[in-house]
Amino acid sequence: MIDISLGLLIFTAILFFLLIFILNSLLYKPLLGFMSERDEMINKDLEKAKESSVDSQELIKEAEEIIAKAKLEASTIKAKAIEEAKELADRKIEKRKSELSLEYEKFKEELKKKEEEIRSAILSQAPLYREALKAKFSKLS
Repeated sequence: MIDISLGLLIFTAILFFLLIFILNSLLYKPLLGFMSERDEMINKDLEKAKESSVDSQELIKEAEEIIAKAKLEASTIKAKAIEEAKELADRKIEKRKSELSLEYEKFKEELKKKEEEIRSAILSQAPLYREALKAKFSKLS
């Protein structure tokens, strides 16, 4: 029926084991070594990424603190500038009020002088007015 040759069977087995040895040494071991190195690099990269995320979170916190300090400083500077502007405006208002009060006093004095001038002019013209009135009344009667 089936004729099995012992020599051919041994030769095939030796050839099979030789092929497995060659494939193992030339292909499987370098491939497995490369895969293990790749796994190690991936693990290292993951650890670096975790460290970087922790570092970045710390940097974010620092940045938020710096921004908060800057906002606080800006608000104090703004408040100070507003206060200085109010003080300057108040000083200008007070200065203008004093100038206006001086001008008002001068105006009142000039008005009094003009009133006196007009009064004296009217009083100096009073005898003429009396004479004119007497003349009109005498014409009427």
